[in-house]
Amino acid sequence: MRKYTVYFRHIRRSFRTKKLIYKFFRWRYKHISDEQFLNLISLVIGLLTGLAAVTIKNLTHLIQHLLEADFIHDLHRLLYFIFPIIGIALTLLIIKYIIKKPVEDGVPLVLYAIMKLKSLIPSYHTYASLITAPITVGFGGSVGLEGPSTLTGAALSSSLSRMLHLNLKQRNLLLGAAAAGTFASIFKAPMAGILFAVEIFGFDLTMTSLVPLILASVSGILTSYFFMGQNILLHFTLKNDYHFIDIPFFIVLGITSATTSIYFVKVYYKIMNYFEGIKNIWKRWAIAGFFLGLTIFFLPTLYGEGYEVLNHILLNNYHFVVNTSWFNINHNDIYMILIFFVLLVSFKVVAMSLTFGAGGIGGVFAPTLFTGAISGYILAMVINYMGVFSHRLSTENFALVGMAGTIAGVLQAPLTAIFLIVEITGGYALLVPIMLVAALSYMISKKVLKYSIYTMQLAEINALPTHDKDKYVGQIIEWKEVIEKDLIPITPDMTLGYLVYNVVTRSHRHVFPVVDKENHFLGVLSLDDIRQIMFNRDLYDNTHVSDLMHKAPAVIYFDKDHFQDIMRKFTETGAWNLPVIKNGVYLGFISKSKLLSVYRRKLLIITSE
Repeated sequence: MRKYTVYFRHIRRSFRTKKLIYKFFRWRYKHISDEQFLNLISLVIGLLTGLAAVTIKNLTHLIQHLLEADFIHDLHRLLYFIFPIIGIALTLLIIKYIIKKPVEDGVPLVLYAIMKLKSLIPSYHTYASLITAPITVGFGGSVGLEGPSTLTGAALSSSLSRMLHLNLKQRNLLLGAAAAGTFASIFKAPMAGILFAVEIFGFDLTMTSLVPLILASVSGILTSYFFMGQNILLHFTLKNDYHFIDIPFFIVLGITSATTSIYFVKVYYKIMNYFEGIKNIWKRWAIAGFFLGLTIFFLPTLYGEGYEVLNHILLNNYHFVVNTSWFNINHNDIYMILIFFVLLVSFKVVAMSLTFGAGGIGGVFAPTLFTGAISGYILAMVINYMGVFSHRLSTENFALVGMAGTIAGVLQAPLTAIFLIVEITGGYALLVPIMLVAALSYMISKKVLKYSIYTMQLAEINALPTHDKDKYVGQIIEWKEVIEKDLIPITPDMTLGYLVYNVVTRSHRHVFPVVDKENHFLGVLSLDDIRQIMFNRDLYDNTHVSDLMHKAPAVIYFDKDHFQDIMRKFTETGAWNLPVIKNGVYLGFISKSKLLSVYRRKLLIITSE
């Protein structure tokens, strides 16, 4: 009896909750416009994403602090090999036995959700990266925390959007607000947060979209200030302004940044493609973990995110970086120092890829900054050592500008690169060289790399983010919305008589797909093909469908054709109905009129102000 009493109490509480929600929505629709409501929700999302970013960062620092306790210092060198492997193993165990669902890459998953999942992210992502990313990075995984923070914020935004019954356009916008809020809170760079949402996620800057992005960015950065104070990730003091004579060398830096970016992306995908071919996760962990531990053992500078190393580089304290090496490098031996720095640039992406390949959770943003800063520092050191001219280049400035170059090249987001570096370092006096290097790196890398590190995988599944509304609408149209399955399939051995009495009389369509016994598509037959003979009974028994069928004007391939491809086929053939096949198997027809109707309906949803 008590069990039923508890059950009915639960029902009553649920009913009261739904009643309160209903009253809230009724009040909201009466007193607050959609635009005002979206702005208020953006503030809340900025707060939530800021809290998520702060939590992930603090959990990571807590783990690092515990692992750096005095009692392990005697084994410190060996633990550089062991800790990353242990951290990734713990991550895999948590995913397998606690989360029990795949935890995927941060930013690519958000982009995929926008393009293919109607901006709905599975709710378990609100906590999955919150747990796994700090363990991966805290134990020394050579990745960043920006991607997991973005995914956590976006998942919170998606859950809130679902609860408030927001439409597709509003959900899209709030995912952008979540990205802006997360980025702003991590780097304390509100303008860069807005541009990150625009460049990476493909949002258009209209007044309707701009205000929520601004509010989420401001809310996120204020949350970060409240919990972390004035602490910033990168510490930079401009000691030497750039001179006009430095410009040619900044042009060289733009070229080298593009080269570094291309190397970064290509090595990352080559390593990731190799490990994706290994289906057993523990075999992947064993192989990638071993090589990751080996890499960090010999180059302990690659341990963790790398922001401490970046700060010393920006302060021109290369001695700290050299001291992390096990090679006992003489601080006056410029050749050995340069070789060591080149190894850091070359192997940072390797360590990052091995971390991901082993099953670790993290992001690519921090490794991109790390690689760019050290590559810029190397260039300035080489030019100064060569003694090309009496004026010495500022190695700190080149390290700073190098970060902008690799962000522009790897992420293909030049505006984000420019404003992020300027905002987080206050290096406004270097705005011109930052713009120059970012533009050059972006243009060159774009020529070689068609897609950014975030979108290369998405391109393979037709889920690329885009500012083009036609392309975006085409990508969010679902096949089930447009494929018509009410056409009656026929087989080649059917007689004309059987076709007339048993198919034509029952069908309200004038086209009939011809298939074999395995439902493979063979061709089509229309009423126009039999109109002149369908009443000639002498032909009923001797004429078969195989005698009358013909090829379709074109075929739509379910796995390959995009919206633009389908419309092109309709235009070129002049047809109004085309068959859809998958691996040769007939699925249905797409009507041009229905496709355009669905397209117009989707377009109105995403463009309505």
